[in-house]
Amino acid sequence: MKKQELINMNPWEMYQGKDSCWYVYLPSENDPQRRGKRVKRKDKKDLENFLADYWKEKSFNPTVEEVFNEWNDRRCNLGNIAQSTHERNQQTFNRHYTDFGKRKIKSLEPRDIQDFLESEIGQKELTSKAFSNLKSITVGFLKYAKREQYISFNVKETVDDLDVRDSTFKKTVKEDYEEVFDELELPKFTKYLAENADIANLGIMLMLVTGIRVGELAALKWDDYDGNGLKIRRTETRYQVKKGLNAYEIKDFPKTAAGARYVIIPEDCLWIMKKLKAMNPFTEFIFMKKGKRLTTVSFRNRQYRICKKIGCYPKSPHKLRKTYASLLSDYNVDPKMTIEQMGHTNISCTQGHYFRNRKSLSTKTAILSSIPELQIAQKNNQNLCPDYLE
Repeated sequence: MKKQELINMNPWEMYQGKDSCWYVYLPSENDPQRRGKRVKRKDKKDLENFLADYWKEKSFNPTVEEVFNEWNDRRCNLGNIAQSTHERNQQTFNRHYTDFGKRKIKSLEPRDIQDFLESEIGQKELTSKAFSNLKSITVGFLKYAKREQYISFNVKETVDDLDVRDSTFKKTVKEDYEEVFDELELPKFTKYLAENADIANLGIMLMLVTGIRVGELAALKWDDYDGNGLKIRRTETRYQVKKGLNAYEIKDFPKTAAGARYVIIPEDCLWIMKKLKAMNPFTEFIFMKKGKRLTTVSFRNRQYRICKKIGCYPKSPHKLRKTYASLLSDYNVDPKMTIEQMGHTNISCTQGHYFRNRKSLSTKTAILSSIPELQIAQKNNQNLCPDYLE
């Protein structure tokens, strides 16, 4: 019955010629309403099989968007990615594939993919990281398309042959004051936290003295604390249920493999844990209020409000993590210990993305001004100055 349905999709019926062979016209490639190529077979059954295969292939040619959704949904359903990752993939696809996503997957050639990706860099002014996200989902659904035999070209070679250089991407320059709490801001920040030590502020303080991620903080249980430090084994993820409504879940593994670690709490900061225990002595999760677990957004919003109150540039919990890494660098902490505390695989990641200069402008000026070779007095240079510049 399925075979007959496929044969019936052809607009023109088979007929037998005077030579006893069987013929049928296929739709024109340029205009499906007109007759195109004529196919000949000696046996009617052979022609029926050909027609069934032809229309099976024709009808099973999904769009790029349909293939992406198959791939993205399948990975989420198998548990290979979290719901939050599924959502981020969808957001990346929606941003870039509005028009290209309508194309049929089997019509694509390697050059089509390359031209599309290269043009998106300029049109959307992509940074290196944004392009990496776009390339990641593209490689993912194309590999899936090849496995499902929608395409036959080599996906890796296609992407490797892109004409992309570092200079191609938009550069974003962030100043040190945007990325970390400097030596003048941090004392004011910690003073406010200590003087207003409620459960959310204690959590922010714990992030500062351990360098843990805000998702790891929100997922902490009392079983993770042993009196000296914390076992990091979980993290919170967020995903959108519908527009304007987010859901929060606990994953029983951290963000990365290196994220599963033991984090030491400085001795002088163990009072934070004692105070938290006094607030929530019998709860499963450390950070709970009125029977509900505090989510990452609670800590994030609180930190922004504190920054506004003390008059410093607004910084997210991730900037607190960068501040912690920069402090370890300032005090020459062993690189191996640094990556263990941070949950990184190598020190180059920490150095490249987390270390920042925390010295204030006045301190930087004083340091440079103290260098003898840069102390060039005007009296030693006045004869070199033209009259019209004086």
